[in-house]
Amino acid sequence: MLSVELHAHSSLSYDGRDPVEDLLERAAAVGLDALAVTDHDEIDASLDAAAKAADYGLVGIPGMEVSSSAGHVLGLGIEELVPAGLSFRETLDRIHDQGGIAVVPHPFQEARHGVLDNITRDELTAADAIEVYNSRLFTGRANRQAERFARTHGLPMTAGSDAHISEMVGQAITNVGTDERSVDAILDAVAAGETTVEGRRTPWRISFQQFAGGVKRRVAASVRSFLE
Repeated sequence: MLSVELHAHSSLSYDGRDPVEDLLERAAAVGLDALAVTDHDEIDASLDAAAKAADYGLVGIPGMEVSSSAGHVLGLGIEELVPAGLSFRETLDRIHDQGGIAVVPHPFQEARHGVLDNITRDELTAADAIEVYNSRLFTGRANRQAERFARTHGLPMTAGSDAHISEMVGQAITNVGTDERSVDAILDAVAAGETTVEGRRTPWRISFQQFAGGVKRRVAASVRSFLE
């Protein structure tokens, strides 16, 4: 059994703060076996983290959080950028074309780009797995809805800290039913539903800091773009 963080953001995300080295160091410090850096519509930092992970005693899972036209989708095990703005189904197809798996994070939280504002529940079942515990939700309701949906439809379940600062890496983890320390073995076990999830809710003050920091970085980026 391996403990895996499947949803974390680096400074390459518009709302992330820390470089991949800080995320890797934190993952190792809290005893994780593997880490996926999943930046918003970016993949370069994730590829960098995957290449450096072994230096920290970790398996590095390449991936990203894709902004489909329906909402966010995690593409895990991919090494090429999946464009933003594609339909939900096309986004899944692009991930699968690279041999990756598609995990839908926080599907029931519309305010955070959950997909169910734009697709049907039947369409959601095309995902390879559902994130049923996201530590950044202020209440547990959306997590409970996601877990009920996954159980009802027999879909594999994952958890993710959705960390935007390194201190929150490992706040929610997916325990994966394999002892083989490789990307393929981990993702095969996730897709087969050989997982259990555990986690703690991100403290509200930390969530606020992450949100405020993200707003600040988005404004700064907009100003730089305007000046250019």
